[in-house]
Amino acid sequence: MREIGIPHPRLPLPPVGEGDDPAAFLAWLGEAIPMVARLGIREMRRDGDTLEWRLALAPSLNDKGTGFGGALAAQSTLLGWCWTTLWLRRHGYDRDVVVAEAGQRFLAPVTGDYRMVCMPEAEAGTERLAERLERRGKGRIALLQQLWCGDSLCLEARGDYAVLSAG
Repeated sequence: MREIGIPHPRLPLPPVGEGDDPAAFLAWLGEAIPMVARLGIREMRRDGDTLEWRLALAPSLNDKGTGFGGALAAQSTLLGWCWTTLWLRRHGYDRDVVVAEAGQRFLAPVTGDYRMVCMPEAEAGTERLAERLERRGKGRIALLQQLWCGDSLCLEARGDYAVLSAG
């Protein structure tokens, strides 16, 4: 059981240029953030600069039998945090990441299992982040998240994620 005020042990960094094993990262994430075990994440995969989760709807149902907006908003925010953390780890950085700003637009009800994708908002977002980390030791990146239920785009989200300086 996690204790309030006590940081969870970090996951060892993968070799620079290599990504984390998705299953191992999700297992660590579930220990580090207890609510993750109840989010219904079935699978995580990365394709280039896109991170994708496949999720079950059942853990996030609302009183109407569709997706609960608060749960979906939390998932989109956490997905952005994971994107940033995994990007840093692949590039040899063991840093803390915090969400600085987040917002969502709900476009359609979520009526079944779904997938969420996350990617940089700007094409040069990762290059700017790398440059800021090199120059200033900290940085920020804007990310977009989308929730798809079948072919329907149900939620669009945006978040700014800050990478804190070491130490």
